[in-house]
Amino acid sequence: MSSAEVVAVYPDRIKIAVNDISELSGGEPVKVGSYLRVFDSNDCSIIAIIESFSIELKSAPSNDSLDEESRRRVYIVEAVPLGFLDSDGTFERGGGSIAIPPKSVEVATQKDVQKVYDTIPKEKRFLFAHLARERHVEVPVDGDKFFNRHIAIVGSTGSGKSHATARIIQEAIDLRNHEKHGEYRLNNSHIVIFDIHSEYQTAFPNANRLNVETLTLPYWLLSSEELQDLFIESNEEQSHNQIAVLKRGVTENRRENFNDSTRRDLVHYDSPVYFDIDKVLQDIRDKNEEMVDGSRNGQQKQGPLFGKLDNFLTRLENRRHDRRLDFLLGDRARKSTLEQTLRQFTGYTHGSSANVTVIDLSGVPFEVLSITVSLISRLLFDYAYYYKKTHPELKTDTPLLVVYEEAHKYVPKGGPAKYNAARAAIERIAKEGRKYGITAAIVSQRPSEISETIFSQCSNFLAMRLTNPEDQNYVKRLIPDSLGPLTESLPMLSSGEALLLGDAVVMPSLVRLVEADPVPSSSDVRYLQEWIRPWHEVDFPPIIDDWER
Repeated sequence: MSSAEVVAVYPDRIKIAVNDISELSGGEPVKVGSYLRVFDSNDCSIIAIIESFSIELKSAPSNDSLDEESRRRVYIVEAVPLGFLDSDGTFERGGGSIAIPPKSVEVATQKDVQKVYDTIPKEKRFLFAHLARERHVEVPVDGDKFFNRHIAIVGSTGSGKSHATARIIQEAIDLRNHEKHGEYRLNNSHIVIFDIHSEYQTAFPNANRLNVETLTLPYWLLSSEELQDLFIESNEEQSHNQIAVLKRGVTENRRENFNDSTRRDLVHYDSPVYFDIDKVLQDIRDKNEEMVDGSRNGQQKQGPLFGKLDNFLTRLENRRHDRRLDFLLGDRARKSTLEQTLRQFTGYTHGSSANVTVIDLSGVPFEVLSITVSLISRLLFDYAYYYKKTHPELKTDTPLLVVYEEAHKYVPKGGPAKYNAARAAIERIAKEGRKYGITAAIVSQRPSEISETIFSQCSNFLAMRLTNPEDQNYVKRLIPDSLGPLTESLPMLSSGEALLLGDAVVMPSLVRLVEADPVPSSSDVRYLQEWIRPWHEVDFPPIIDDWER
Protein backbone atom coordinates (compact mmCIF):
# COMPACT_ATOMS: atom_id res chain seq x y z
CA MET A 1 0.00 0.00 0.00
CA SER A 2 1.24 3.51 -0.77
CA SER A 3 1.89 5.99 2.00
CA ALA A 4 -1.74 7.12 2.08
CA GLU A 5 -4.82 5.90 0.30
CA VAL A 6 -8.56 6.27 0.60
CA VAL A 7 -10.09 3.05 1.95
CA ALA A 8 -13.71 4.21 2.39
CA VAL A 9 -15.96 7.00 1.15
CA TYR A 10 -19.11 7.95 3.06
CA PRO A 11 -21.66 10.69 2.30
CA ASP A 12 -20.10 13.00 4.89
CA ARG A 13 -16.54 11.75 5.39
CA ILE A 14 -13.52 10.04 3.89
CA LYS A 15 -11.52 7.29 5.58
CA ILE A 16 -7.81 7.18 4.79
CA ALA A 17 -5.20 4.58 5.73
CA VAL A 18 -1.65 5.89 6.24
CA ASN A 19 1.49 3.78 6.69
CA ASP A 20 4.00 6.56 7.17
CA ILE A 21 2.71 9.85 8.55
CA SER A 22 6.03 11.62 7.90
CA GLU A 23 5.85 10.67 4.21
CA LEU A 24 2.33 12.07 3.96
CA SER A 25 3.18 15.35 5.64
CA GLY A 26 6.63 15.91 4.32
CA GLY A 27 7.91 16.25 7.86
CA GLU A 28 5.29 18.81 8.90
CA PRO A 29 3.10 17.91 11.91
CA VAL A 30 -0.33 16.51 11.05
CA LYS A 31 -3.09 16.92 13.62
CA VAL A 32 -6.83 17.09 14.03
CA GLY A 33 -7.87 20.24 12.15
CA SER A 34 -5.17 19.91 9.47
CA TYR A 35 -6.25 20.08 5.82
CA LEU A 36 -5.80 17.33 3.25
CA ARG A 37 -5.99 17.31 -0.54
CA VAL A 38 -7.61 14.17 -1.96
CA PHE A 39 -7.23 13.72 -5.71
CA ASP A 40 -10.06 12.00 -7.57
CA SER A 41 -10.31 10.87 -11.19
CA ASN A 42 -11.73 14.13 -12.47
CA ASP A 43 -8.75 16.45 -12.80
CA CYS A 44 -9.62 18.16 -9.53
CA SER A 45 -9.12 17.56 -5.85
CA ILE A 46 -11.15 17.51 -2.68
CA ILE A 47 -10.15 19.70 0.25
CA ALA A 48 -10.94 17.91 3.51
CA ILE A 49 -10.29 18.64 7.18
CA ILE A 50 -9.04 15.94 9.54
CA GLU A 51 -11.71 15.15 12.12
CA SER A 52 -10.06 12.23 13.94
CA PHE A 53 -7.40 9.58 13.65
CA SER A 54 -6.76 6.18 15.19
CA ILE A 55 -4.14 3.45 15.05
CA GLU A 56 -4.78 -0.11 13.88
CA LEU A 57 -2.32 -2.92 14.59
CA LYS A 58 -2.06 -5.72 12.00
CA SER A 59 -0.02 -8.89 11.95
CA ALA A 60 3.15 -8.75 9.88
CA PRO A 61 4.85 -11.69 8.08
CA SER A 62 7.40 -13.33 10.44
CA ASN A 63 10.10 -13.46 7.75
CA ASP A 64 9.82 -9.75 6.98
CA SER A 65 13.16 -8.09 7.52
CA LEU A 66 11.63 -4.75 8.50
CA ASP A 67 10.83 -3.82 12.06
CA GLU A 68 7.63 -5.69 12.94
CA GLU A 69 6.14 -2.89 15.05
CA SER A 70 6.45 -0.32 12.28
CA ARG A 71 4.79 -2.69 9.78
CA ARG A 72 1.91 -3.48 12.10
CA ARG A 73 1.08 0.15 12.85
CA VAL A 74 -1.45 1.67 10.39
CA TYR A 75 -2.92 5.12 10.94
CA ILE A 76 -6.60 5.54 10.10
CA VAL A 77 -7.51 9.16 9.38
CA GLU A 78 -11.12 10.33 9.07
CA ALA A 79 -11.65 13.64 7.25
CA VAL A 80 -14.70 15.74 6.41
CA PRO A 81 -14.82 16.88 2.75
CA LEU A 82 -15.31 20.64 2.44
CA GLY A 83 -15.37 21.18 -1.31
CA PHE A 84 -13.58 20.85 -4.62
CA LEU A 85 -10.52 22.69 -5.88
CA ASP A 86 -10.31 22.52 -9.68
CA SER A 87 -7.23 22.77 -11.86
CA ASP A 88 -7.42 26.57 -12.20
CA GLY A 89 -7.58 27.07 -8.43
CA THR A 90 -11.32 27.72 -8.07
CA PHE A 91 -12.91 26.33 -4.89
CA GLU A 92 -16.51 25.10 -4.85
CA ARG A 93 -18.21 24.22 -1.56
CA GLY A 94 -19.68 20.74 -1.12
CA GLY A 95 -18.41 17.18 -1.00
CA GLY A 96 -21.23 14.99 -2.24
CA SER A 97 -19.85 13.92 -5.66
CA ILE A 98 -16.49 12.27 -5.00
CA ALA A 99 -15.36 10.19 -7.96
CA ILE A 100 -14.57 6.58 -7.07
CA PRO A 101 -11.89 5.53 -6.53
CA PRO A 102 -9.94 8.61 -5.35
CA LYS A 103 -6.34 8.42 -6.54
CA SER A 104 -4.08 9.81 -3.81
CA VAL A 105 -3.88 11.91 -0.65
CA GLU A 106 -1.47 14.60 0.47
CA VAL A 107 -1.40 17.38 3.04
CA ALA A 108 -2.80 20.56 1.53
CA THR A 109 -0.30 23.37 1.17
CA GLN A 110 -0.81 26.84 2.59
CA LYS A 111 -1.55 28.04 -0.93
CA ASP A 112 -4.19 25.34 -1.42
CA VAL A 113 -5.98 26.18 1.84
CA GLN A 114 -5.81 29.91 1.19
CA LYS A 115 -7.57 29.38 -2.16
CA VAL A 116 -10.55 28.00 -0.25
CA TYR A 117 -11.00 31.31 1.56
CA ASP A 118 -10.03 33.51 -1.36
CA THR A 119 -13.29 32.71 -3.15
CA ILE A 120 -14.71 35.85 -1.49
CA PRO A 121 -14.36 38.79 -3.93
CA LYS A 122 -11.62 41.23 -2.96
CA GLU A 123 -13.97 44.20 -2.75
CA LYS A 124 -16.05 42.36 -0.13
CA ARG A 125 -13.23 40.86 1.93
CA PHE A 126 -13.31 41.76 5.61
CA LEU A 127 -10.50 40.25 7.66
CA PHE A 128 -10.13 39.88 11.42
CA ALA A 129 -8.98 36.25 11.88
CA HIS A 130 -6.63 33.48 10.76
CA LEU A 131 -7.00 29.71 10.98
CA ALA A 132 -6.27 28.52 14.51
CA ARG A 133 -4.27 25.49 13.33
CA GLU A 134 -2.79 27.12 10.21
CA ARG A 135 -2.11 30.66 11.41
CA HIS A 136 -0.54 31.77 8.14
CA VAL A 137 -3.92 31.26 6.39
CA GLU A 138 -6.20 34.31 6.42
CA VAL A 139 -9.92 33.72 6.97
CA PRO A 140 -11.82 36.66 5.50
CA VAL A 141 -15.60 36.98 5.59
CA ASP A 142 -17.94 38.61 3.11
CA GLY A 143 -18.24 42.02 4.77
CA ASP A 144 -21.66 42.81 3.33
CA LYS A 145 -23.13 39.51 4.50
CA PHE A 146 -21.36 39.76 7.85
CA PHE A 147 -22.74 43.16 8.83
CA ASN A 148 -26.00 43.01 6.90
CA ARG A 149 -27.05 39.92 8.87
CA HIS A 150 -27.13 39.93 12.64
CA ILE A 151 -24.03 38.68 14.49
CA ALA A 152 -23.71 36.63 17.68
CA ILE A 153 -20.46 36.57 19.65
CA VAL A 154 -20.62 34.06 22.51
CA GLY A 155 -18.13 32.68 25.00
CA SER A 156 -17.53 32.10 28.68
CA THR A 157 -15.84 34.67 30.90
CA GLY A 158 -12.19 35.02 29.93
CA SER A 159 -12.60 33.54 26.45
CA GLY A 160 -11.85 36.87 24.74
CA LYS A 161 -15.33 38.09 23.72
CA SER A 162 -14.59 41.76 24.42
CA HIS A 163 -11.27 41.61 22.58
CA ALA A 164 -12.95 39.89 19.61
CA THR A 165 -15.75 42.45 19.52
CA ALA A 166 -13.29 45.33 19.78
CA ARG A 167 -11.10 43.95 16.99
CA ILE A 168 -14.02 43.50 14.59
CA ILE A 169 -15.18 47.08 15.20
CA GLN A 170 -11.64 48.45 14.94
CA GLU A 171 -11.29 46.82 11.52
CA ALA A 172 -14.64 48.30 10.46
CA ILE A 173 -13.81 51.87 11.42
CA ASP A 174 -10.33 51.61 9.88
CA LEU A 175 -11.68 50.73 6.43
CA ARG A 176 -10.21 53.39 4.14
CA ASN A 177 -9.82 55.82 7.01
CA HIS A 178 -6.76 57.92 6.47
CA GLU A 179 -5.02 61.07 7.50
CA LYS A 180 -4.77 64.01 5.13
CA HIS A 181 -2.68 67.05 6.02
CA GLY A 182 -2.51 65.77 9.60
CA GLU A 183 -6.29 65.47 9.91
CA TYR A 184 -7.94 62.11 10.60
CA ARG A 185 -10.71 61.45 8.07
CA LEU A 186 -13.71 59.41 9.18
CA ASN A 187 -15.27 56.74 7.03
CA ASN A 188 -19.05 56.27 7.02
CA SER A 189 -19.29 53.56 9.67
CA HIS A 190 -21.81 54.10 12.49
CA ILE A 191 -21.57 51.79 15.50
CA VAL A 192 -23.28 52.01 18.89
CA ILE A 193 -21.96 49.88 21.77
CA PHE A 194 -23.95 49.17 24.93
CA ASP A 195 -21.00 48.86 27.32
CA ILE A 196 -22.26 47.34 30.55
CA HIS A 197 -18.88 47.00 32.31
CA SER A 198 -17.11 50.15 31.09
CA GLU A 199 -14.62 48.18 28.99
CA TYR A 200 -14.59 49.73 25.53
CA GLN A 201 -13.43 53.30 26.04
CA THR A 202 -9.77 52.24 26.04
CA ALA A 203 -10.28 50.31 22.78
CA PHE A 204 -11.84 53.34 21.06
CA PRO A 205 -10.14 56.49 22.36
CA ASN A 206 -11.76 58.62 19.62
CA ALA A 207 -15.26 57.36 20.33
CA ASN A 208 -18.16 59.47 21.48
CA ARG A 209 -18.53 58.31 25.11
CA LEU A 210 -21.82 58.64 26.96
CA ASN A 211 -22.29 57.81 30.64
CA VAL A 212 -24.78 58.81 33.33
CA GLU A 213 -23.05 62.19 33.60
CA THR A 214 -23.29 63.03 29.88
CA LEU A 215 -26.09 60.84 28.54
CA THR A 216 -29.40 62.58 27.82
CA LEU A 217 -32.42 60.34 27.48
CA PRO A 218 -35.65 62.36 27.73
CA TYR A 219 -38.37 60.64 29.77
CA TRP A 220 -41.03 62.07 27.46
CA LEU A 221 -39.78 59.80 24.68
CA LEU A 222 -40.63 56.71 26.73
CA SER A 223 -43.37 54.51 25.30
CA SER A 224 -46.45 53.60 27.32
CA GLU A 225 -44.94 50.23 28.25
CA GLU A 226 -41.65 51.83 29.31
CA LEU A 227 -43.43 54.50 31.38
CA GLN A 228 -45.40 51.80 33.15
CA ASP A 229 -42.26 49.72 33.76
CA LEU A 230 -40.61 52.78 35.29
CA PHE A 231 -43.42 53.99 37.52
CA ILE A 232 -45.83 51.10 38.21
CA GLU A 233 -45.53 47.82 40.09
CA SER A 234 -47.72 45.42 38.15
CA ASN A 235 -48.44 43.21 41.18
CA GLU A 236 -49.93 46.01 43.29
CA GLU A 237 -53.66 45.92 44.04
CA GLN A 238 -54.25 49.38 42.52
CA SER A 239 -52.02 48.91 39.46
CA HIS A 240 -54.97 49.09 37.05
CA ASN A 241 -56.01 52.47 38.50
CA GLN A 242 -52.41 53.67 38.38
CA ILE A 243 -52.15 52.80 34.68
CA ALA A 244 -55.41 54.56 33.87
CA VAL A 245 -54.46 57.75 35.76
CA LEU A 246 -50.95 57.83 34.26
CA LYS A 247 -52.26 57.30 30.73
CA ARG A 248 -54.82 60.10 31.04
CA GLY A 249 -52.37 62.54 32.65
CA VAL A 250 -49.59 61.94 30.13
CA THR A 251 -51.89 62.04 27.09
CA GLU A 252 -53.60 65.27 28.16
CA ASN A 253 -50.28 66.95 28.92
CA ARG A 254 -48.77 65.87 25.61
CA ARG A 255 -51.72 67.47 23.83
CA GLU A 256 -51.34 70.69 25.81
CA ASN A 257 -47.69 70.93 24.75
CA PHE A 258 -48.29 70.10 21.08
CA ASN A 259 -47.85 73.23 18.96
CA ASP A 260 -50.33 72.46 16.17
CA SER A 261 -53.77 72.94 17.72
CA THR A 262 -55.52 71.64 14.59
CA ARG A 263 -53.87 68.23 15.01
CA ARG A 264 -53.87 68.10 18.79
CA ASP A 265 -56.49 65.35 18.93
CA LEU A 266 -54.15 63.05 16.99
CA VAL A 267 -51.64 63.05 19.85
CA HIS A 268 -51.86 59.85 21.89
CA TYR A 269 -50.21 58.14 24.85
CA ASP A 270 -47.20 56.93 22.79
CA SER A 271 -46.65 60.09 20.71
CA PRO A 272 -43.04 61.41 20.90
CA VAL A 273 -44.32 64.78 22.18
CA TYR A 274 -43.03 66.56 25.29
CA PHE A 275 -45.02 66.35 28.52
CA ASP A 276 -44.26 67.93 31.90
CA ILE A 277 -43.66 65.19 34.45
CA ASP A 278 -44.22 67.58 37.36
CA LYS A 279 -47.66 68.58 36.09
CA VAL A 280 -48.60 64.95 35.57
CA LEU A 281 -47.43 64.26 39.12
CA GLN A 282 -49.58 67.10 40.42
CA ASP A 283 -52.61 65.82 38.48
CA ILE A 284 -52.18 62.41 40.07
CA ARG A 285 -51.80 64.03 43.50
CA ASP A 286 -55.05 65.92 42.91
CA LYS A 287 -56.85 62.70 42.00
CA ASN A 288 -55.55 61.05 45.16
CA GLU A 289 -56.97 63.93 47.25
CA GLU A 290 -60.10 64.63 45.20
CA MET A 291 -63.41 65.32 46.97
CA VAL A 292 -66.68 65.18 45.02
CA ASP A 293 -70.19 66.35 45.69
CA GLY A 294 -72.16 64.16 48.03
CA SER A 295 -75.71 62.96 47.50
CA ARG A 296 -77.35 65.40 49.92
CA ASN A 297 -77.06 68.76 51.70
CA GLY A 298 -74.20 69.88 49.48
CA GLN A 299 -71.80 67.74 51.50
CA GLN A 300 -68.64 66.44 49.84
CA LYS A 301 -67.32 62.94 49.93
CA GLN A 302 -64.08 61.26 48.99
CA GLY A 303 -63.53 60.72 45.29
CA PRO A 304 -63.27 57.23 43.76
CA LEU A 305 -59.45 57.26 43.93
CA PHE A 306 -59.05 59.09 47.24
CA GLY A 307 -56.04 57.63 49.07
CA LYS A 308 -55.68 54.76 46.63
CA LEU A 309 -52.69 56.27 44.84
CA ASP A 310 -50.43 56.80 47.86
CA ASN A 311 -47.91 54.12 46.90
CA PHE A 312 -47.95 55.28 43.30
CA LEU A 313 -47.25 58.89 44.29
CA THR A 314 -44.43 57.86 46.61
CA ARG A 315 -42.81 55.88 43.81
CA LEU A 316 -43.23 58.72 41.31
CA GLU A 317 -41.76 61.29 43.67
CA ASN A 318 -38.83 59.03 44.58
CA ARG A 319 -38.02 58.43 40.92
CA ARG A 320 -38.44 62.10 40.04
CA HIS A 321 -36.00 63.27 42.71
CA ASP A 322 -33.47 60.44 42.42
CA ARG A 323 -30.25 62.15 41.31
CA ARG A 324 -29.03 58.93 39.73
CA LEU A 325 -31.84 59.32 37.18
CA ASP A 326 -31.00 62.88 36.14
CA PHE A 327 -30.07 61.61 32.68
CA LEU A 328 -33.66 60.43 32.31
CA LEU A 329 -35.82 62.69 34.51
CA GLY A 330 -33.61 65.71 35.23
CA ASP A 331 -33.53 69.19 33.71
CA ARG A 332 -31.28 68.31 30.76
CA ALA A 333 -33.69 65.51 29.83
CA ARG A 334 -36.63 67.93 29.94
CA LYS A 335 -34.90 70.44 27.69
CA SER A 336 -33.37 68.08 25.12
CA THR A 337 -34.95 67.81 21.68
CA LEU A 338 -35.47 64.63 19.69
CA GLU A 339 -32.80 65.73 17.20
CA GLN A 340 -30.23 66.33 19.94
CA THR A 341 -31.02 62.96 21.44
CA LEU A 342 -30.57 61.16 18.11
CA ARG A 343 -27.36 62.98 17.25
CA GLN A 344 -25.60 61.80 20.41
CA PHE A 345 -26.31 58.14 19.60
CA THR A 346 -25.58 58.20 15.85
CA GLY A 347 -22.25 60.00 16.15
CA TYR A 348 -23.43 63.22 14.50
CA THR A 349 -22.55 65.43 17.45
CA HIS A 350 -21.74 68.98 16.38
CA GLY A 351 -17.98 69.50 16.19
CA SER A 352 -17.08 65.99 17.39
CA SER A 353 -18.48 63.43 14.98
CA ALA A 354 -17.40 59.85 15.67
CA ASN A 355 -17.71 56.43 14.06
CA VAL A 356 -18.28 54.74 17.42
CA THR A 357 -20.59 55.75 20.25
CA VAL A 358 -19.88 53.92 23.51
CA ILE A 359 -22.83 54.06 25.92
CA ASP A 360 -21.34 53.27 29.32
CA LEU A 361 -24.15 51.63 31.29
CA SER A 362 -22.03 50.80 34.34
CA GLY A 363 -23.45 53.77 36.28
CA VAL A 364 -27.09 53.25 35.27
CA PRO A 365 -29.16 51.93 38.21
CA PHE A 366 -30.07 48.32 37.61
CA GLU A 367 -33.80 48.98 38.01
CA VAL A 368 -33.78 51.22 34.91
CA LEU A 369 -31.11 49.37 32.87
CA SER A 370 -33.63 47.48 30.76
CA ILE A 371 -35.70 50.63 30.13
CA THR A 372 -32.58 52.55 29.09
CA VAL A 373 -31.59 49.87 26.57
CA SER A 374 -35.19 49.63 25.38
CA LEU A 375 -35.62 53.35 24.70
CA ILE A 376 -32.28 53.79 22.92
CA SER A 377 -32.86 50.70 20.78
CA ARG A 378 -36.33 51.86 19.82
CA LEU A 379 -35.08 55.35 18.94
CA LEU A 380 -32.32 53.91 16.75
CA PHE A 381 -34.77 51.65 14.93
CA ASP A 382 -37.23 54.49 14.38
CA TYR A 383 -34.39 56.71 13.14
CA ALA A 384 -33.39 54.05 10.59
CA TYR A 385 -37.02 53.55 9.56
CA TYR A 386 -37.80 57.24 9.05
CA TYR A 387 -34.44 57.87 7.36
CA LYS A 388 -35.30 55.33 4.69
CA LYS A 389 -38.90 56.57 4.48
CA THR A 390 -37.81 60.18 3.89
CA HIS A 391 -35.07 59.17 1.41
CA PRO A 392 -36.89 56.65 -0.82
CA GLU A 393 -34.57 57.42 -3.72
CA LEU A 394 -31.57 56.16 -1.75
CA LYS A 395 -30.54 52.76 -0.59
CA THR A 396 -29.78 53.16 3.09
CA ASP A 397 -26.47 55.03 3.02
CA THR A 398 -25.81 55.32 6.77
CA PRO A 399 -26.07 51.68 7.94
CA LEU A 400 -25.92 51.24 11.69
CA LEU A 401 -24.54 48.41 13.86
CA VAL A 402 -25.76 48.14 17.47
CA VAL A 403 -23.61 46.03 19.81
CA TYR A 404 -25.38 44.54 22.85
CA GLU A 405 -22.67 43.57 25.34
CA GLU A 406 -23.80 41.05 28.01
CA ALA A 407 -27.19 40.88 26.30
CA HIS A 408 -28.51 38.14 28.59
CA LYS A 409 -28.78 40.74 31.37
CA TYR A 410 -31.52 42.77 29.67
CA VAL A 411 -33.08 40.46 27.06
CA PRO A 412 -33.32 37.13 28.90
CA LYS A 413 -35.39 34.25 27.60
CA GLY A 414 -38.72 34.54 29.43
CA GLY A 415 -38.05 36.48 32.62
CA PRO A 416 -40.06 39.12 34.50
CA ALA A 417 -42.34 41.65 32.81
CA LYS A 418 -39.80 44.42 33.42
CA TYR A 419 -37.73 43.03 30.53
CA ASN A 420 -40.63 43.06 28.07
CA ALA A 421 -39.93 46.50 26.59
CA ALA A 422 -36.21 45.82 25.97
CA ARG A 423 -36.99 42.39 24.58
CA ALA A 424 -39.60 43.83 22.20
CA ALA A 425 -37.28 46.64 21.02
CA ILE A 426 -34.32 44.35 20.30
CA GLU A 427 -36.51 41.64 18.77
CA ARG A 428 -37.89 44.28 16.42
CA ILE A 429 -34.36 45.15 15.28
CA ALA A 430 -33.62 41.43 14.92
CA LYS A 431 -36.73 40.74 12.83
CA GLU A 432 -37.04 43.93 10.77
CA GLY A 433 -33.82 45.93 11.12
CA ARG A 434 -32.05 44.63 8.02
CA LYS A 435 -34.64 46.27 5.77
CA TYR A 436 -33.78 49.67 7.20
CA GLY A 437 -30.02 49.36 7.58
CA ILE A 438 -29.78 48.59 11.30
CA THR A 439 -28.26 45.31 12.48
CA ALA A 440 -27.42 43.88 15.88
CA ALA A 441 -24.35 42.18 17.35
CA ILE A 442 -25.38 40.09 20.35
CA VAL A 443 -22.50 39.47 22.77
CA SER A 444 -23.11 37.07 25.65
CA GLN A 445 -21.52 34.47 27.88
CA ARG A 446 -24.85 32.60 28.17
CA PRO A 447 -26.40 32.20 24.70
CA SER A 448 -28.92 29.66 25.99
CA GLU A 449 -30.43 32.33 28.28
CA ILE A 450 -31.11 34.94 25.57
CA SER A 451 -34.45 35.40 23.83
CA GLU A 452 -34.67 32.70 21.17
CA THR A 453 -36.40 35.12 18.79
CA ILE A 454 -33.28 37.30 18.80
CA PHE A 455 -30.78 34.47 18.40
CA SER A 456 -32.79 32.76 15.67
CA GLN A 457 -32.35 35.89 13.53
CA CYS A 458 -28.54 35.83 13.79
CA SER A 459 -26.86 34.53 10.64
CA ASN A 460 -23.20 34.80 11.65
CA PHE A 461 -21.69 33.33 14.80
CA LEU A 462 -18.38 33.62 16.57
CA ALA A 463 -18.41 30.92 19.26
CA MET A 464 -15.51 31.14 21.67
CA ARG A 465 -14.78 28.86 24.64
CA LEU A 466 -18.04 27.68 26.23
CA THR A 467 -17.95 25.59 29.38
CA ASN A 468 -21.67 25.32 30.11
CA PRO A 469 -23.20 22.20 28.46
CA GLU A 470 -26.47 24.03 27.66
CA ASP A 471 -24.58 26.75 25.81
CA GLN A 472 -22.46 24.18 23.95
CA ASN A 473 -25.57 22.31 22.82
CA TYR A 474 -27.13 25.59 21.69
CA VAL A 475 -24.18 26.25 19.36
CA LYS A 476 -24.08 22.63 18.14
CA ARG A 477 -27.62 22.99 16.84
CA LEU A 478 -26.50 25.86 14.61
CA ILE A 479 -24.08 24.00 12.36
CA PRO A 480 -24.48 21.14 9.84
CA ASP A 481 -24.32 17.61 11.24
CA SER A 482 -21.31 16.80 9.08
CA LEU A 483 -19.31 19.51 10.80
CA GLY A 484 -20.73 18.92 14.27
CA PRO A 485 -17.45 17.50 15.67
CA LEU A 486 -15.92 20.96 15.32
CA THR A 487 -17.97 21.99 18.35
CA GLU A 488 -16.39 19.29 20.50
CA SER A 489 -13.47 21.67 20.93
CA LEU A 490 -15.62 24.50 22.35
CA PRO A 491 -14.81 23.83 26.04
CA MET A 492 -11.08 23.57 25.26
CA LEU A 493 -10.46 26.62 23.08
CA SER A 494 -7.80 29.00 24.29
CA SER A 495 -8.46 32.71 24.73
CA GLY A 496 -8.84 34.36 21.33
CA GLU A 497 -9.83 31.20 19.47
CA ALA A 498 -13.33 30.78 18.08
CA LEU A 499 -15.55 28.77 15.81
CA LEU A 500 -16.58 31.11 12.98
CA LEU A 501 -19.67 30.12 11.02
CA GLY A 502 -22.54 31.63 9.11
CA ASP A 503 -23.60 33.12 5.80
CA ALA A 504 -20.56 35.38 5.52
CA VAL A 505 -17.83 32.74 5.83
CA VAL A 506 -16.87 30.24 3.12
CA MET A 507 -17.24 27.36 5.58
CA PRO A 508 -17.30 26.85 9.36
CA SER A 509 -13.74 27.40 10.54
CA LEU A 510 -11.77 27.25 13.76
CA VAL A 511 -9.98 30.60 13.86
CA ARG A 512 -7.75 32.76 15.98
CA LEU A 513 -8.65 36.43 16.07
CA VAL A 514 -6.12 39.15 15.49
CA GLU A 515 -5.55 40.90 18.82
CA ALA A 516 -7.35 44.18 19.40
CA ASP A 517 -5.16 47.29 19.32
CA PRO A 518 -5.67 49.12 21.60
CA VAL A 519 -7.26 46.55 23.88
CA PRO A 520 -10.46 46.93 25.93
CA SER A 521 -10.04 47.12 29.71
CA SER A 522 -11.49 43.66 30.27
CA SER A 523 -8.41 41.75 31.36
CA ASP A 524 -8.56 39.74 34.56
CA VAL A 525 -7.26 41.34 37.75
CA ARG A 526 -3.73 40.11 38.48
CA TYR A 527 -4.37 39.03 42.07
CA LEU A 528 -1.06 37.38 42.81
CA GLN A 529 1.03 40.18 41.31
CA GLU A 530 -0.94 42.78 43.25
CA TRP A 531 -0.93 40.90 46.54
CA ILE A 532 2.84 40.49 46.63
CA ARG A 533 3.35 44.26 46.30
CA PRO A 534 3.98 46.37 49.43
CA TRP A 535 0.86 47.70 51.18
CA HIS A 536 -0.95 50.25 49.03
CA GLU A 537 -2.87 53.12 50.65
CA VAL A 538 -6.28 54.04 49.19
CA ASP A 539 -7.50 57.61 48.72
CA PHE A 540 -11.12 57.22 49.85
CA PRO A 541 -12.57 60.77 49.39
CA PRO A 542 -12.79 60.72 45.54
CA ILE A 543 -14.35 57.25 45.68
CA ILE A 544 -16.99 58.38 48.16
CA ASP A 545 -17.60 61.60 46.21
CA ASP A 546 -18.28 59.68 43.01
CA TRP A 547 -20.41 57.16 44.91
CA GLU A 548 -22.62 59.84 46.44
CA ARG A 549 -23.35 61.76 43.25
